Amino acid sequence: MRVAIIAPPWLALPIKGYGGIELVLEGLINGLVADGIEVEVFGNEARKMNGITTHALYKKEQYCNIHKPMYETLPILAAHMEYALTNIKADGKFDIIHDHNGFLGPELLAWATNDADLPPVVHTLHGPPFSNKSMLAQGLPDNRPFWSQLAKNMGRMYLIGISDALMEPAPEELRSHILPTVYNAIEIDNFPFVKDKKDYFITLARFSRDKGQHIAVELCAKKGLRLRMAGTISGIETSKKLLFELANPLSSFRGSDDFRYYSDKILPYTIKYKKITYSGNLSGASKMKFVSESKALLFPIDWEEPFGMAVIEALACGTPVIAMNRGAMPEIITHGVNGFLANNEAEFEEYMDRIDEIDPVACRKSVEKKFSAKTMAAEYVKRYQQAIKLNGKNVDKL
Repeated sequence: MRVAIIAPPWLALPIKGYGGIELVLEGLINGLVADGIEVEVFGNEARKMNGITTHALYKKEQYCNIHKPMYETLPILAAHMEYALTNIKADGKFDIIHDHNGFLGPELLAWATNDADLPPVVHTLHGPPFSNKSMLAQGLPDNRPFWSQLAKNMGRMYLIGISDALMEPAPEELRSHILPTVYNAIEIDNFPFVKDKKDYFITLARFSRDKGQHIAVELCAKKGLRLRMAGTISGIETSKKLLFELANPLSSFRGSDDFRYYSDKILPYTIKYKKITYSGNLSGASKMKFVSESKALLFPIDWEEPFGMAVIEALACGTPVIAMNRGAMPEIITHGVNGFLANNEAEFEEYMDRIDEIDPVACRKSVEKKFSAKTMAAEYVKRYQQAIKLNGKNVDKL
């Protein structure tokens, strides 16, 4: 089988520092290659994975543009998608396309697969969730008309969710083109297991109201606990850069909701409480040490989280997780086994006191069983075969 993976143009593979979708893709590609699948990537050329052919329109990562207005970012993504499709069609020998570009990816691919010279497509939905009443009440645009219109012309494209929670509210008209869920995963051997923990909690996520770091700082301040936080703040990755922008009344970042969230809800606690600190956007050995030695990852999300890569990263290190019982968390966390699921802040606080009840060994085993890159790759091969078979081809010859 020969697979064309269309990665987003924003970050390069292999990842360096922060990577959500890219972290998943790196594990998937390695898992597919280990299974004898031929993989070529359409991404950018800032870096290349060893032994993997990479096709790129853009030589550099485009992440610096991702938060700009649509009329600035859309041409980048559209050019990237057009480049990928043009080259895939010209090649003519791929068996399947696997796309990871939200909204514009499935929009173009649904129409493109009406072209008999292109192979069938699977598109992984990484989020955001399908719009619901809560999201609309927050003033967020309704994305359901997009999916309803897309359903009228799905062509030979099929959708795969990263959790059952993400796909459960999908519009009924999409159902015939939805394949079973494939969970995100990691290469477990890259994550050190540490049984004996140090006396600090962590958060690990981009700073946003959705991620709920304000709940973590409030509870740790109240209880006098050590909290170390890591992640990007509107793309800012270092403490030095953050302090510079916070001190600048004319900073362009002041227009960012996430920057204001940090300055209004998090910064006051880091100033008042010495035990609450920001560590920047960590990667490599420093990130592994940060995660693996912590008592627990606090994940007080304030939205329907489609998955949560930081959760399985922590569990792989033997670090339990306390999360709000929302989104995909019940599919990852078994309450009382590898962490706790809280229904409100009072429960969340209670579980912080009970974290020593969780066995780090059970945390590691939960990821080995369900969220390894090897398992994810095998499941995606099954979905590729489903899509190909639905298009009348004999998968046994691949």
